[in-house]
Amino acid sequence: MYRMSIGLLAIAAMFSAAVPTSVQYADSIRAWQKHRDVGLRSEDGWLTLVGLFWLKPGGDTIGSASSNDFVLPQGSAPEQVGRLQIKGEKVIFTNHGGSAVTVNGRPVSSDVVLSYDEDKPDIVKAGSVSFFVIKRKDKLAVRAKDSASPVLKNFTGMNYFPINPSLHFQARFIPDEKEIPILNVVGQTEMQKSPGVVEFTYNGERHQLRPIYEGKTLFFLFTDPTSKAETYQGGRMLNTPLPANSTVDLDFNRSYNPPCTFTPFATCARAPKENTLPFPVNAGEKRYGKGHVEYAAR
Repeated sequence: MYRMSIGLLAIAAMFSAAVPTSVQYADSIRAWQKHRDVGLRSEDGWLTLVGLFWLKPGGDTIGSASSNDFVLPQGSAPEQVGRLQIKGEKVIFTNHGGSAVTVNGRPVSSDVVLSYDEDKPDIVKAGSVSFFVIKRKDKLAVRAKDSASPVLKNFTGMNYFPINPSLHFQARFIPDEKEIPILNVVGQTEMQKSPGVVEFTYNGERHQLRPIYEGKTLFFLFTDPTSKAETYQGGRMLNTPLPANSTVDLDFNRSYNPPCTFTPFATCARAPKENTLPFPVNAGEKRYGKGHVEYAAR
């Protein structure tokens, strides 16, 4: 999926063989944290998100001038970049910015049908801004990123709980395939395929989490008591390898914040109610800044 979960940036490290010593294990977690930081600081990462614009019937203009339907940050792009129009299932882009505008790195001399394939959407670039079309349920939107975003420029890095090996489990996978409703922060619900539940024992008690798929990984959305003050209010995310021999390598030290902790322009999924853990997961990423409250106040 093009949502490009930022936890997948260290996917190679995550799929490596289990490390034999505590020193090597700690080193593997620090390497994952470093991959995470590099991904967040990239020129097209979540910290560059500057707009989420829902397309309307009749067409929408986009550019840095205030007269546009979709207004980009001042000075980031030409005043008039173009026009987007829905025609049936297609999104047509008309260039109003001349040679300053490209689609997939190529000049635009006529109307272009923009693909919104999740894995490889067409990218429109103008100035330091790039944007592409996304589909959320039955709605289409434009997601805009700015490589010169102040959020990226001012990023101070993530804070983590101390590495906690006791929150790394070889969990039991219990097949129980079904579709489950996943609600996102804009109020939409999508049915997602879940292959089963993952069961582990902590402090003498058994717990279960239900993942969905993300690419070739299991994708967990969960909340726990740390969500109240120490971690992101809406919960955290975790990717694991697919089950092997009915076992899942479940490591909460690799849990991370959803994009909504950095920007109000993401469409993050919320954790299913059944993925509420009763114990504090003091591992993985802590909250960045004030989390969602910081954006809700804007």
